[in-house]
Amino acid sequence: MTVTLQDVRDAAERIDGVAHRTPVIRSRTLDERVGARVFLKAENLQRVGAFKFRGAYNAISRLSAEQLARGVATYSSGNHAQAVALAARELGSTAVIVMPEDTPAAKLDAVRGYGAEIVIYDRYTGDREEIGRRLAAERGFALIPPYEHPHVIAGQGTAALELLEDAGELDAIVVPVGGGGLIAGSAVAAKGVQPGIRVVGVEPRAGDDTKRSLAAGERVRIDIPRTIADGQAAPIPGELTFSINKELVDEIVLVSDDELRDALRFAVDRLKLVLEPSGASGPAALLAGRLDPVPARIGVIISGGNVGAARLAELLA
Repeated sequence: MTVTLQDVRDAAERIDGVAHRTPVIRSRTLDERVGARVFLKAENLQRVGAFKFRGAYNAISRLSAEQLARGVATYSSGNHAQAVALAARELGSTAVIVMPEDTPAAKLDAVRGYGAEIVIYDRYTGDREEIGRRLAAERGFALIPPYEHPHVIAGQGTAALELLEDAGELDAIVVPVGGGGLIAGSAVAAKGVQPGIRVVGVEPRAGDDTKRSLAAGERVRIDIPRTIADGQAAPIPGELTFSINKELVDEIVLVSDDELRDALRFAVDRLKLVLEPSGASGPAALLAGRLDPVPARIGVIISGGNVGAARLAELLA
């Protein structure tokens, strides 16, 4: 396997004191609704508002002093962009980030606020990966992709490692799936610590590329998903992430946009948490009864909370 439990443990040491050790949140109301004891790992309270800081910092911190002096590059429209920008700044490096021209202004401002340079492209006519690779090659920058990188995956796995340390033994862990980096790292960590645990991924109904790929035994490409869960709108799983997930992930369940909205509302009303739609996919799956049978003790990774007040109000209206 390309990423091991020891890699995740090493990443945990590397990010200790830099990334937040986010709280594990309990809710009696949620337990009653689900019929289980639920432990929510609140990565919406992580630096940059999402789990992505873990992987970005772990990967960038391993670069040589010479490479850090040259800089890093990536491509992302959201949380990974902010994570790379902040991690690079923390480590005394510079970052250039390829972002689509229709990225919300708040996200562009956040990335610039961390000191990164932004290169704009058209998501419908341009290939962000190709642009990012070319830019990195031309400038001599290290490319830190959003999920197709073993150190990024290992860093993301530290969220699951902390969850198991704080919650104790779990019957299942429920994780949002986009490109597959978070669930790959989580599965390596969870099954490394507790081999019998059930690893369940959650995708939006419109973006079921990983579910289809696992069923086919190979990566399947779908149309760009149209879903409110923009952080999970991947058209095809990553090659590296899929190689891990097909071995370690037990099942993928799907949630609708309306079920995501219900979970966002529940999070505000009952948990007092602000989540982005992708971050709500785990709770949405539980509230919609997607786990059958229902495990007795369930860990859920809430992946992020980067949603503005106006957008959240619009989603909940």
